[in-house]
Amino acid sequence: MKNYPRSNRNTHDTLALVLAGGQGSRLQDLTEWRAKPAVPFGAKYRIIDFVLSNCVNSDIRHIGVLVQYKSHSLIRHIQRAWSFMRYEIGEFIELWPAQQRLDKEWYQGTANAVYQNLDIIRRYNPRYVLVLGGDHVYAMDYRDMLDTHDKSGADVTVGCVEVPRMEATGFGVMSVDESMKVTRFTEKPADPEAMPGKADKALASMGIYIFSPEFLFDKLIEDQDNPDSSKDFGKDIIPSLIGRHDVRAYSFLDEDGGPGYWRDVGTVESYWSANMDLCHITPELNLYNSGWPIWTYQAQLPPAKFAFDDAGRRGEAIDSLVSAGCILSGARVKRSIISSDTFVHSYALVKDSVVLPSVDIGRNCRISGKRQCGSPLGRYRTQLPYQ
Repeated sequence: MKNYPRSNRNTHDTLALVLAGGQGSRLQDLTEWRAKPAVPFGAKYRIIDFVLSNCVNSDIRHIGVLVQYKSHSLIRHIQRAWSFMRYEIGEFIELWPAQQRLDKEWYQGTANAVYQNLDIIRRYNPRYVLVLGGDHVYAMDYRDMLDTHDKSGADVTVGCVEVPRMEATGFGVMSVDESMKVTRFTEKPADPEAMPGKADKALASMGIYIFSPEFLFDKLIEDQDNPDSSKDFGKDIIPSLIGRHDVRAYSFLDEDGGPGYWRDVGTVESYWSANMDLCHITPELNLYNSGWPIWTYQAQLPPAKFAFDDAGRRGEAIDSLVSAGCILSGARVKRSIISSDTFVHSYALVKDSVVLPSVDIGRNCRISGKRQCGSPLGRYRTQLPYQ
């Protein structure tokens, strides 16, 4: 991360809007009881903790979280984990549920969700509006993107990540010129266009947008009046601006100048893969960076315990993350994520798996591989769904 002063005009006067109301149906049983941003991740976090931590660590302290689908556990988590924000000193995280403020419809899409809260945004009178998804996993300092947007004078800046060109077929790809001005947006192209000077790279949209408020208001109203629009930023708003306005791409890079770590965990496979990334010896996403903490709430649980040291019955975890309250009683865990308050009984083996909170894995059980990672979500789960 670059070394920035604690706050500046751009961060102090920016309103961040976190879109956290989606159903996340591609995550199947994981979102049966909760919105996608509330799904546990990395043994002790919820997915939304990453974007909120990015805001706070970037000294953006005016944050609205737009919620809708099965939002109870998400709301409760934010209240527990993020109540340290103090409105008295000009910082807040507010929950903005769908309230039918302008009509009788619930949020119809990402753009419509923001449109329905225009009166609240106007009340805060921000210098910039930073629109963020609440369901991506990454650690990013938004200050550089804000400064880049401010200096460029662009109408909108879109956060992007560099990906290998032929791996970009599953993303929305931004075609840019040498000045990073966006010339075309293509959703899931069969033959992604390369970046200037980087024939093997393409720019994939991260779903991060910076607007000046009045420009945003005009475009949201224009989009709302379009009967053919699906009321979505990525599908409608951004493509409609290209060629008519100054749309710039911002490339998210790490400290070494390489592509930053960013994962869309919208499917069971991508969710599993992103969790497995954390098990690497040196993971790309560093959860141990004291200069960039990932804030969360965790119940007051005892330390993890590893019991027995007999041949064939040894409590051990290798290349794994084991959260508080867990007991590995003569069980072996390898390359796995073991979430809080989980009991793994003797002679059990858990390998290459993601185990959610409050799971009881019985004696002699074998759970191995990503195709079995659904087992702890159902058959081995306690009777009540985790919250």
